Amino acid sequence: MNGLELVLLVVGLLGTGVLAGIMAGLLGVGGGIVIVPVLFYVFTLLEVDPAVQMHLAVGTSLAVVVPTSLRSAINHHRNGTVDVPLLRTLWPALLIGVLLGVALSAWVSGAVLTGVFGFVALLVALNMARAAPPPHLAERTPGIWGQRAIGGFVGTVSTMMGIGGGTLSVPIFQALRFPMHRSVGTAAAIGCIISIPGVIGFLWAGLGVPDRPPFSIGYVSLLGFLLIAPATVFFAPYGVKLAMRLNTVQLRRAFALFLFITAVLMLHRTFFG
Repeated sequence: MNGLELVLLVVGLLGTGVLAGIMAGLLGVGGGIVIVPVLFYVFTLLEVDPAVQMHLAVGTSLAVVVPTSLRSAINHHRNGTVDVPLLRTLWPALLIGVLLGVALSAWVSGAVLTGVFGFVALLVALNMARAAPPPHLAERTPGIWGQRAIGGFVGTVSTMMGIGGGTLSVPIFQALRFPMHRSVGTAAAIGCIISIPGVIGFLWAGLGVPDRPPFSIGYVSLLGFLLIAPATVFFAPYGVKLAMRLNTVQLRRAFALFLFITAVLMLHRTFFG
């Protein structure tokens, strides 16, 4: 990688962090749902080996989620919006899901990983575009094994997508009649449970893999983490301020459109190259 490519990489990573932070504060979406597709296309433009582009995007995103989810979870815990008994039920299934997600991610090709992200992002985009809240799926909260099944699903898919879990768990909790504040607070804690073992797994899984960009350990770009994480944390409050002035319903739909287009492009890349 020459000097110009390194400069472009730094600019692209900083821009990714700024965008993720603003979107997180503006719309309450997890940074990973922004970071992964942007990183994927940054790595594509810089001609990083296609075999490792998506793995690097996912692993680096999980690394960024660690400090942001920890900060969020601590704040929510102080406010009493983390459902600790539910976490005690979910964490073993979440951890098993993370381990399964890491194993599957290391085993499948970059194209399959891209397809998984594209498909789930498409569902997220359609859900965000809805004017009404998600329909209730049950008249009462599922039992312990139902909750653990949800935890395993969220852990597996979130790890393979490089997201903290809130993108999936909040709509699921809402559909199961959980209060909104408790859903968001618990999802922040779930992000910690997913991201910490998840990033360790991606660090290990990518060791010795050739054709990774400079300053990478395993499937994690250290340069990406060091540039994106501070920018995300710094710019999130500005997104909150913008949310006070702008029509967030229209903004959510605009972001849903962005995510929809991104998902379609990633699915096209998966099936047609």
